[in-house]
Amino acid sequence: MALAVFALGAGIASADVTVTVDPATLTNGFMNVFELNNTFLWGSGWGPADLTATWSGSDVTLGPNCIGDANEYWYIGGGAPGHPGNKIMEANLYAEPAGSLPGQNVTFVGYVLNNTLTSAHVATAFIKDFAPDFSSFNSTIIPLPTSGHFTLSLATVNDPARHVQWGFQVKGVCVWVTDLGPFGTATVGPASVVPASQTTWGRVKSLYR
Repeated sequence: MALAVFALGAGIASADVTVTVDPATLTNGFMNVFELNNTFLWGSGWGPADLTATWSGSDVTLGPNCIGDANEYWYIGGGAPGHPGNKIMEANLYAEPAGSLPGQNVTFVGYVLNNTLTSAHVATAFIKDFAPDFSSFNSTIIPLPTSGHFTLSLATVNDPARHVQWGFQVKGVCVWVTDLGPFGTATVGPASVVPASQTTWGRVKSLYR
């Protein structure tokens, strides 16, 4: 779901593009892995489900990353109930249109239904504008609230070879599957009401206050 508004002035075209939470566009995943002291180790593309990002209609639930491998590389003492994670995971769920947003002001909006993540994990919304070779980027990043609307904007560089991304990031230690509950989750939906079983009257009212 995306809305585009175009303005013309002094013979120069500029554009504002507003995007929101949409399972049809937020289809990419990338994981960065760090030591517990936050030293970067490596990064690679991951499937959204492996990021602990699951969709229900138009809403996505984000949680701490859970590695099924019991190796001590991932968990102190090996993967088992009560064993803490041995790596910090930075899970990125994002959209990246192909060359469609150069020189435009991109605004990302959404609605947090609930965010119960503890201080062990931080969930953020972001817009990033990467150089063609991903060597550098401009960005706007905000923490997700416990509930309610969020909005952020970024003016992108007018170069169709750049990579514009928007989405969500969850960063924190990996958690063994049986220990996930106390660490919480964050569920986020689009900024406008989308008919679905999880849409409540309270949520509808909150959109028009």
